[in-house]
Parts: sequence; C-alpha cells; structure tokens
Amino acid sequence: MNILIVGGAGYIGSHVAREFLDYGHEVTVYDNLSSGLRKNLFPGAVFIHGDILDYHALLSAARGGSDAKSAAGMPLFDGLIHLAAFKAAGESMLKPEKYSVNNINGTINILNAASEAGIKKVVFSSSAAVYGEPEYLPIDEKHPVKPENYYGFTKLEIERFLGWYEKLRGIRYACLRYFNAAGYDVKGRITGLEQNPANLFPVIMETACGMRSEVQVLGNDYDTPDGTGVRDYVHVSDLAAGHVAALDYISRKDKSLMVNLGSETGLSVMEIIEGARRISGKPIPARITGRRPGDPAKLTASSRLAHELLGWTARYSDLDTLIKTTWAAYLKNQG
Repeated sequence: MNILIVGGAGYIGSHVAREFLDYGHEVTVYDNLSSGLRKNLFPGAVFIHGDILDYHALLSAARGGSDAKSAAGMPLFDGLIHLAAFKAAGESMLKPEKYSVNNINGTINILNAASEAGIKKVVFSSSAAVYGEPEYLPIDEKHPVKPENYYGFTKLEIERFLGWYEKLRGIRYACLRYFNAAGYDVKGRITGLEQNPANLFPVIMETACGMRSEVQVLGNDYDTPDGTGVRDYVHVSDLAAGHVAALDYISRKDKSLMVNLGSETGLSVMEIIEGARRISGKPIPARITGRRPGDPAKLTASSRLAHELLGWTARYSDLDTLIKTTWAAYLKNQG
C-alpha cells in the first residue's frame, strides 16, 4: 500500500514510518518539522515539508501532486496516518488556543484533504487522556470518557469528527488510544531525540547524561508498592506495529475501530529510576516533591480488544527493553 504519514518525522511518527517501510509499503511523510527531525527521515520514504494548517499544501500532498494516478482522478494513497497533534497535557491547560488551532483546525484540514483526495482509510493516534480520572482498572474501551486536560479534550473531539466523516464521507478509521509511549527503535535505527520532553523516561535519561541535575518524583505516598505513581508504558515500536495492524484491519474488514494500546503492566516511578541506574551505571539523582494535583495512584490499560481484533501484543514493553533502547539513543546523541 501507499501510505501518507502526517507527522511522520516526530518521535512516534518516525517509528510508524519505519514500521510501514519494514512491511514493504510505500511511505510519504508530511511534516512541518516543528518537533520532528530531518535525522528521523528515511531514504526509502518521500518527504514533503508542509504544515497541516496550510490546506492547499496539504491537499496537494494528499492528491500526490503530478502523480499519474492522481492525474487520472484516482486516489494516490491507500491510507493516511494522523500523528500531527500537539501532545503536552500541561501546556494544553496554559495554551488552549494553540491546541485548538493545531489539533482541531489542523485535523479538520486533514479530514477535508483526505475526503477531497479520495483517501478512505485513516489511522489516528489518540490517547488514554480521553478517559480522565480512572473509575476502575484496568481501563478498557467501555470506560467513561471524561478528559481532565484540554489536550485529552482535543483528542476526544477528533475521534468524534472521525465518526461523522465516516457517516458523511465513508472514511473508515482506527482510533488508537495510547497509554504512555516510551523506548526507541529496538534495532537502533532512530536516534533523533524528542524536543523539550516532559515525560518520565527522557527526563531520567537527560539526568543520566548530565543535562538535568535531578529527577523530580511527584509524590511517594501513594497506595502503591513503593509509594510512587504507577503507569502503563508501551514501547514505541509496539505502537508502530499497532498502526500497521490497524490499517490492515480497516482495509480487510471495511470497518472502523477504537482500541487501547497499552502494556497492561504498571511500572512505578522509582522502579523505572532504579532500572535506569542499573542499566546506565549512572547515579541519577532523584528528589521527592509533592504530588501533582489530579494524578491517580495507578493507571493501567486493558488491551484485550487490540489482542482480539488486531492480533496485537506489546512485545517490547518490558522495563529493561524500554530503558535499554532509550539509553542507547541518548548515548548515540552524546557521541
């Protein structure tokens, strides 16, 4: 298949692009490089530098420019992968305008361009942030959706837009509700680091490399085995495999779907820090600070539906693989 990956130069997007290339698909990456990196682009993929807020450029890319199929009125792309939303939950509460324009307006542009170009299959990188405070664990797809930050709200609205475009334009879609993405390509082919990361794994690695003085542990009095928060971390290579499986599913079944992608295993903050100390050999100073308001003690996924429908499983989401692949990427950037 010929795949258009919007946001394919970013942290998750580059892994998704690599996965589709590994399966022998043709790949075109459309990215404005605001957070993506040129070093995360692959020679086997076509790259178009463009912004999702530039509708004419986006539509031109979706139509395939001067491609013969496009000139004949046939859709060039068999599917579109949407990974171009802003994703910092904390920032979204401070800058809702930024998230409205990019995530909402940008997605409407993507869906309109897909519709106009005749692309009938879309895979969207959604988020477990749509669920909000957990009412039960593990969280499955039937859990109420009550996002507690504006980022999660925008992801939920995008899911709703997709539902309407299916009804009105016949676009089949897959919404993949990620839990916490971590790790790097297990074969070491992707080394471009996230820009201005706020997630735990890169913060720990930056501390190990001396780029930060310490890791702040937000609370150690939770009802968990070591008192620190427990979260579900899923390896980015596993997420990438989920995108390939999801597009294959909606292509074969002609049905839309919405599934969680998580490891179904909780890792605590201190468990990850201790694992990083063991694997890196670095002291990694950590300081206990107060809890962050609204943080639950534990958050884990049920990915049973992804197992059943997609045959998907989290192959690389164990603690050691998450840490080793991330540490390898940071070491390469340290020279």
